[in-house]
Amino acid sequence: MTAKKVPVEVVAHGVVKGAAVFTNPAECLRDIVLAYTEYKIVAEQEQTKRRGIEAREKAIIAQINAQREALIKYLNRSFDERAENFRFLFEKVDRAIADGNNNQLTLALNSITEIAKSSPFKDLADLSSVRAALDDPDHQWEF
Repeated sequence: MTAKKVPVEVVAHGVVKGAAVFTNPAECLRDIVLAYTEYKIVAEQEQTKRRGIEAREKAIIAQINAQREALIKYLNRSFDERAENFRFLFEKVDRAIADGNNNQLTLALNSITEIAKSSPFKDLADLSSVRAALDDPDHQWEF
């Protein structure tokens, strides 16, 4: 036997009036099994999508952390080098003052001014070059 279809009408509180009436229990069971099978397929597809999203999330977080570490290394090295350069130049200033050497004093003060004008952040525009510089043990840091 087949289902007898009649016009469908929704009445109060979501009750459907005139829904298909199944007179064959086997067809009813088959429809339930088909609906459940379809549900399981969709649920598995969505689970797979979620796993893919989680994998992308982990990869992106790892990339962000790697970039963060590269940036921190770069800044540490940049500021360490700047501090070393300033220390060296101020020693030159002290020696020039002690010796009364105005030419040496002028050169040292001009160098200090030029280093102070430049920013270690200007080279951060291209992080790939920073990463390559950090990975290169023979890289010369210039300021």
